[in-house]
Amino acid sequence: MARNQQLGKPAGVVHNHPSGDPTPSRADIDMTKEIIESGKRLGIAVHDHIIIGKKGHVSMKGLLLI
Repeated sequence: MARNQQLGKPAGVVHNHPSGDPTPSRADIDMTKEIIESGKRLGIAVHDHIIIGKKGHVSMKGLLLI
């Protein structure tokens, strides 16, 4: 995120769920909200958080969670 701040660019978050189920956990949702708030303080817009699993991927923005 620091590099994005220097460049004035937005950021995204991507991680995997080794279990294979890409459904966001409560911890994923809470962490994403914290990252978004931190980004706002730094002037960085976080556009999405994507979770990848064996069964595909999920966009938290697509699920209207952010």
